Amino acid sequence: MNVAIIPARGGSKRIPRKNIKLFHGKPIIAYSIETAMASGCFDRIIVSTDDDEIAAVAREFGAEVPFKRPAELSDDFATTLDVMAHATNWLLANQPDIKNVCCIYPTAPLILAEDLRQGLEKLNGSNALNYVFSAVEYAFPVQRAITLQSEKVSMVMPEFEQTRSQDLPKTYHDAGQFYWGKVSAFTNKTPIFNGDASIVALPQTRVQDIDTLENWLFAESLYQHYVIPHANRHTS
Repeated sequence: MNVAIIPARGGSKRIPRKNIKLFHGKPIIAYSIETAMASGCFDRIIVSTDDDEIAAVAREFGAEVPFKRPAELSDDFATTLDVMAHATNWLLANQPDIKNVCCIYPTAPLILAEDLRQGLEKLNGSNALNYVFSAVEYAFPVQRAITLQSEKVSMVMPEFEQTRSQDLPKTYHDAGQFYWGKVSAFTNKTPIFNGDASIVALPQTRVQDIDTLENWLFAESLYQHYVIPHANRHTS
């Protein structure tokens, strides 16, 4: 059995009520729920929340909310792994035949069902992996990063100053969309970014962290120009 867990607390501060704010006319959490359903990967799709309104929206769009997240896991200091360990342990106590768990963030409207399927295939294809998560290549070589010290420029890695950009290894960062994991990895709170993890590489046109209203507007633009045309190609 594979289960999706969508962690969605009610206390977002930079964008109030972010997890159910309308995104192209629909609560943003609905995109994560609907994409999880469309992927065909999951036997259950569960939302972990402390908020009654979020729970009602989640149920409206087809997710389960079988428990209420404890207050101590709903503040600014609770980590994703804390929340996932709680939800996974709850599931194991009620349904011990779980094989894989996928954390899907509630503010991931750019996610596609095929991304989730690719992640599951990769996780199942290797006994050595604890996690497979979404990532994206940096748009510019991080080895050429600069910093300011007393208003003067300094290279973070000066040893690469004369290295051609095409000779530098590619570097990636977390896309903040989903994290497939073995059950034991989540219950043990195994760090995600370690040698036992791999990635599903996403294009830069489908990745945007949403922490500010400016981020939100840019994500809406990406959705309109890249996700909607992709969906239309697959339904026409």
